[in-house]
Amino acid sequence: MRRKRNKILMYLLLILVGIMMIYPLVWLLFASFKTNEEIFGTTALLPANPVFDSYVEGWKGTGQFSFGVFLKNSFILVVPTVILTLISSVLVGYGFARFHFPGHKILFALMISTMMLPNAVVVIPRYILYNKMGVLNSYDTFYLPAALACYPFFIFMMVQFFKGIPRELDESAKMDGCNSFQTLIHVLLPLSKASVCSAAIFQSVWTWNDFFNSLIYINSVSKYPVSLGLRMSLDSADAAHWNEIFAMSIVSIIPCVILFFTAQKYFVEGIATSGIKG
Repeated sequence: MRRKRNKILMYLLLILVGIMMIYPLVWLLFASFKTNEEIFGTTALLPANPVFDSYVEGWKGTGQFSFGVFLKNSFILVVPTVILTLISSVLVGYGFARFHFPGHKILFALMISTMMLPNAVVVIPRYILYNKMGVLNSYDTFYLPAALACYPFFIFMMVQFFKGIPRELDESAKMDGCNSFQTLIHVLLPLSKASVCSAAIFQSVWTWNDFFNSLIYINSVSKYPVSLGLRMSLDSADAAHWNEIFAMSIVSIIPCVILFFTAQKYFVEGIATSGIKG
């Protein structure tokens, strides 16, 4: 009976925490059908007088660009960044995990130490570098760091996962005539599907929600992602239509939610296998 009672209490606690976490999203959904007066004048969750044109009007956007343009820009920004991040992180992580070369430990320690640098420290040097390269106001400011393995968190994740795979598999592949690259592609990558999916989810959500870097490096409204497009809606009129902003916030959340629930199994497995192995 005591064990059963503890189990019930645990489930009740989990349900309570789940409600607390999901309530802001539920409130955001219902607030997209409210007027400004009802949003700021009442605390009721359900709208008393629903407004059903908020999604249509919000999709029209402001000025000459609709919200569909910002949504398309976000996909153009996020998809190549994620692909390049995965390729570079897998290659560098494989090198650190499976090969020993001069300066191996020093380079790995240096790579890990960059995880401790706050983003504010590297913003100005990176901006000056991009300015000299002539890539400002383009998505290359996101593509280049991804292609050059400038995300040590994902490299560390792949290193930890590769270290957990027995080296006997590499030796077996070598006996079958595989070189190092073929071993990575045909043996290690199929086993690291969970870790790769976890890295893809993390990078997708972080890049999709990135406001600061987009604001710094992208100047043209025609290239704005959804994070800047939503913010621009607040500056386009004297009185913001919050139901339209909330409606487009719901739309911008949907791709991340679909991605997470589609790859949820691999995400949990990848975190469990990559983060705790020494």
